[in-house]
Amino acid sequence: MDITVYSKPLCVQCDATKRALNKAGVAYDVVDVTEDAEALAHIKSLGYVQAPVVITGEDHWSGFRPDKIKAVVATAGAAAPRRTAAV
Repeated sequence: MDITVYSKPLCVQCDATKRALNKAGVAYDVVDVTEDAEALAHIKSLGYVQAPVVITGEDHWSGFRPDKIKAVVATAGAAAPRRTAAV
């Protein structure tokens, strides 16, 4: 699953979101909207005016949302290939 965190410097909610994703072992890309005008325009076109904006394959949200992060972790775990024990 591709996850992108649209972030900005000195953003408490952005840092909390990235920490939670790191703790869960979820891979993601970070885009600094203060350096990427197209990225800023993209998240504004989605109706967001607050960072971070997190976009996953099927969902997107703004702000630090532990509930959404848990759902992403659960989905990522379900999508991972299952390992079978060697006999």
